[in-house]
Amino acid sequence: MAKPHPENTPPVSPRQKAFLLAHHRHHHKITAGRLFLLFFFLGLWETASRLAWIDSFFFSSPSGIIKYLGQMLIDHSFFTHTGITLFETVVSFFLVTALSLFTATLLWYQKSLSDILEPYLVILNALPKSALAPLLIVWLGTGTNTIIVAGISVAVFGSIISLYTGFCQVDPEMCKLIYTLGGSRRDALFKVILPSSVPLILSSMKVNIGLALVGVIIGEFLAARRGLGYLIIYGSQVFS
Repeated sequence: MAKPHPENTPPVSPRQKAFLLAHHRHHHKITAGRLFLLFFFLGLWETASRLAWIDSFFFSSPSGIIKYLGQMLIDHSFFTHTGITLFETVVSFFLVTALSLFTATLLWYQKSLSDILEPYLVILNALPKSALAPLLIVWLGTGTNTIIVAGISVAVFGSIISLYTGFCQVDPEMCKLIYTLGGSRRDALFKVILPSSVPLILSSMKVNIGLALVGVIIGEFLAARRGLGYLIIYGSQVFS
C-alpha cells in the first residue's frame, strides 16, 4: 500500500495545534514538578545535615552518599553487588510471572481445584515472608537459589490471586457466546479470557518486579555475601 504524499496530508487545524500544545505543556509541567520535588528534598536533606538539624552520622547526606558511591565505582564493587541483585531479581520476576500465570489459568480452567486451593493461597499470601527466610535457609542452604526462592515467595501468591480474580471477572456473556458457537473452554480461555486480561497481566507484572526486588533483598539480608541486601546489612553494622 502506497504511503500518502506529504502534499496530500490534511493540514493540522488550530484546535489540534492547541490540543498538542496543551498536551506538551502539561507533560513538561509534570516533569518539572517531579524534578522540583526531588531536588527540593535532596537540598533540604543536605542543608539539614550541614546545619546539624539532623545527625549526619545516622541520617547521612546526599553529598556523603555520592562520595561513597564514587568509591564503589572506582573499586568496581558497585557493579558487582548491583549486578548480582539485578540478576536474582530478574530471574525471580520471570519465574513469578510464569508460575502465577500458569497457576491462575489452571485455577480458572478447573473450578473445583480453585475451590480447594483458594483458602490456602489466601493464607500463604498473608504470611509474613520475612519469617519464611530462615526456613528457606534451613531447607535450601545459603546461596543464590535461596535468594531467588525468597524473591518468588513474596510476589507469587498475591499475583496468583489477582490474576485468577481478574480472569473470573471477564464478561461472562463473551464466554457464553463462545460456548453457543460450539467453542470449548479452551477456546474461551485463548479467545476471551487471556486477551481481555492483558492489561491486568501487565499491571501485575509492574507490581511483581518491585515485590521480587523486595524478596531478593530480604533473602540477601540473611543468606548472601554479595548483593545490595548484604551491603545494607554490612553498612548498618559498621555505620559506613
